[in-house]
Amino acid sequence: MLERPIPRRAPSLLGALRFRDFRLLWFGLLVSNLGTWMQFTASSYLIVKLAGSPAAGSLYVGILGGARAIPVLLFSPLAGVLADTWPRRRLLFATNIAVSLLALLLAVLTTAGWITIWGLIAISMCNAAAQAFDTPARQSWVPLLVDREYIGNAIGLNSVAFNAPSVIGPVIAGFLILISIPVSFYVNAAATLAVVLALIFMKPVAPSSRAREPMLVAILGGIRFLLTHGVLRAVMVFFILSALLARPYTLLLPAYALNYLHTDAKGLGLALGAVGLGAFGGALVTAMFGSHENRGVFWIASAALTALGVMMLGLIKNLLIAMPLLVIIGLAVMTFMGMTNTLIQTLSGDEVRGRAIAVYSMVALGVVPLGAFLLGGLGAVAGLHVAFIVAGALTFVVLIWIVLNNPRLRTA
Repeated sequence: MLERPIPRRAPSLLGALRFRDFRLLWFGLLVSNLGTWMQFTASSYLIVKLAGSPAAGSLYVGILGGARAIPVLLFSPLAGVLADTWPRRRLLFATNIAVSLLALLLAVLTTAGWITIWGLIAISMCNAAAQAFDTPARQSWVPLLVDREYIGNAIGLNSVAFNAPSVIGPVIAGFLILISIPVSFYVNAAATLAVVLALIFMKPVAPSSRAREPMLVAILGGIRFLLTHGVLRAVMVFFILSALLARPYTLLLPAYALNYLHTDAKGLGLALGAVGLGAFGGALVTAMFGSHENRGVFWIASAALTALGVMMLGLIKNLLIAMPLLVIIGLAVMTFMGMTNTLIQTLSGDEVRGRAIAVYSMVALGVVPLGAFLLGGLGAVAGLHVAFIVAGALTFVVLIWIVLNNPRLRTA
């Protein structure tokens, strides 16, 4: 049962935290994601160093991203059905324990000196598989933990819990790398258990849908919903395009920072921290304006800024000049993703929300790594700076076309 009455005005920035179970989950995610960002930074640095050359570094970072895409693309449709028809709390127990054990395995192998490029890629694929089941269950649970008027605010705060640690996690990892790379992996193994602890104290919730359709029918039902909804169809088409072209820059940033900005582990940590700082700002924008009547305008503006920012990044070869731009790109990307998530969650019914979010997470977690593989390949041939310029420009052109042909987006 919800703890507070429906507000008479728009929720405050921290309004959704008044709900006990959402508050427990939020604090658990805040701690867990600190470890996630530390592991991301350390593993990206490790694979570039294991590669041995700039061209190989770009290629293997792209391969790592592409490998992460495979289990997400394979399992997300099934995960969406499970999120709608199984107890979400039970699913999240399993996924977070799996992520913790995988981080511990990576830490032990790296400490022992047994880790290889392909071993790192294999563990990352297993981690991506766990995340494929975790994301739809967790994100589709958020609207059920708060009142409807707080959904946009809760989605924004959920992003804050992911992106606030991204400001300091990479910086901490950058310094710890100088001492020992696997320390960040051990931290992530322990930090992930914060979500498990939160789940222990949260109330079990029945599945949103009690329908027992054949699995394929249920999966196709979620896809059909998105394809037949005028606004969400346009949103998802561009979301997929941006995942292939613009947003993979984050996965390629380690190779770009080390080989084009000519920095070291500390510089990489600062670059990723700049992205995290901007993303934290974008999450706050979503929390403040996710329930605003002009969400479509925020969606369009943030999408345009993302495309132009990635294009400009390809023109910069100095870390100090790149960092302010990385903050701006981080803010734009997270606002864009937050508004996309909010539109999907608020325009979807309870019985189909898990499957709709599964498509969102499949694109966010699966297509982005695939895009990193494609851009990494182009970067290995023509240079990552060329890949960023081409990707950003093409994304912006397609955005203009979509907006002109879908005027309802501005009032979504």
